[in-house]
Amino acid sequence: MVENKQEELHHKLVDVTTDVARDLIEYKQTAILGSQLLRAKPGFNPMPSDLLKDLKEIWPSPLITQKFSYEEIQDKLRKAFIYRGLKDTKFEFCIFSEVGVNTAMGSNTYELKSPNFFEAFTDTVHNINTVLPLVTSNSELSGSEPFETLSIVVPDYKSVVMKQMRAMIYGVIFFTLIIITSFYVTVHTLLRQKKLSEIKNDFINNMTHEFKTPLATISLAVDAMRNEKVVHDRGKSEYFSSIIKEENKRMNKQVETILQASLIDRQELQLNLQPIHAHQVIRHVMENFGLQFQEIQANIMLELNARLDLVEADEVHFTNLISNLIDNAVKYSREKPSIRISTNNTGKNLVMRIEDNGIGMNKETQRRIFEKFYRAHTGNVHNVKGFGLGLSYVKSVVDAHHGRIKVESAVGKGTVFTLEIPLIRKEHTPVAVA
Repeated sequence: MVENKQEELHHKLVDVTTDVARDLIEYKQTAILGSQLLRAKPGFNPMPSDLLKDLKEIWPSPLITQKFSYEEIQDKLRKAFIYRGLKDTKFEFCIFSEVGVNTAMGSNTYELKSPNFFEAFTDTVHNINTVLPLVTSNSELSGSEPFETLSIVVPDYKSVVMKQMRAMIYGVIFFTLIIITSFYVTVHTLLRQKKLSEIKNDFINNMTHEFKTPLATISLAVDAMRNEKVVHDRGKSEYFSSIIKEENKRMNKQVETILQASLIDRQELQLNLQPIHAHQVIRHVMENFGLQFQEIQANIMLELNARLDLVEADEVHFTNLISNLIDNAVKYSREKPSIRISTNNTGKNLVMRIEDNGIGMNKETQRRIFEKFYRAHTGNVHNVKGFGLGLSYVKSVVDAHHGRIKVESAVGKGTVFTLEIPLIRKEHTPVAVA
């Protein structure tokens, strides 16, 4: 392509030289005394031939350099360059007059040249040039009359070619970037679709498992209650009834989790904000986990050191927020978990820290832990259940309360969740937590 452009530039330079030479030759033809007689048709010559010959000797052909100045020749060349699509192209030129075509250029007379012409003309590696005689008759070429020659040089023609190709190069780069971007977006979309498909399948599998287990338990409890021995035993009937009730609560909780995630996804999470004491909410949640803590022999440390704990929050969502974080600490704990819940005041915020000695998380998991449906790899812990919606819900509730949450963790050393919730400075009547 570059070679083609160089060839095209050379042809354009020839065209420029031809255009200017034609203009200058026309001047010479019109300037010769008796030009009309010289161009008369054969057989019609009102002036004797001897007289015409004498007139030519008295008034020889005029020289271009005697008629035009340096600036005028330069202006003609510049216009010709613009006409041929070579605007702003630098050039050097020379018009010299000698007898004979083979006369050396260095011995010219009536010379009209640009300052750097000879230097540019001799450098044929980096520059291109044209040479065209300005003749009006065969007699000039035969050497019987002096003739003039026009030579034009374009210095550093490769840079001129690259300048002409600049728009094409930019276009190629632009469209290449578009193709690369389109390819990237396509691959990214495909990978994202694949990831969403995997998330959907995992969610369906988890949901099926979470619902199948309580349904199976309820079915077994119902079958047991139909047994004649159980029907007549009030204690066993109440036992199996309590199992059915607990499993029903478990399913309702799972359904509520999915509905909450749907509301958050549609940004329809409605908060009933009212002043509540955060310490009361924490104590209430810890009481609900009491039996579970006893079963797993958990070591619980409650350090509610905050002097101010009155916050404006939605009681239901705030309770679920604390409950999800504690449940998460239990899920990813070791055989004998140690969970520490502490509070303190920092500026205008209530700071809550929930620490555990669980399996911990790597950096990649910490970056994605609040994504919807994301579940961390649990290593050798295989009893972790859920939809991967808990921490996504927690983050949405914290944001809705204009708070902040961050996670600190190390693999094998446990995890710390730190929450900051704005305090209420004015006096309010707090809502008692049941």
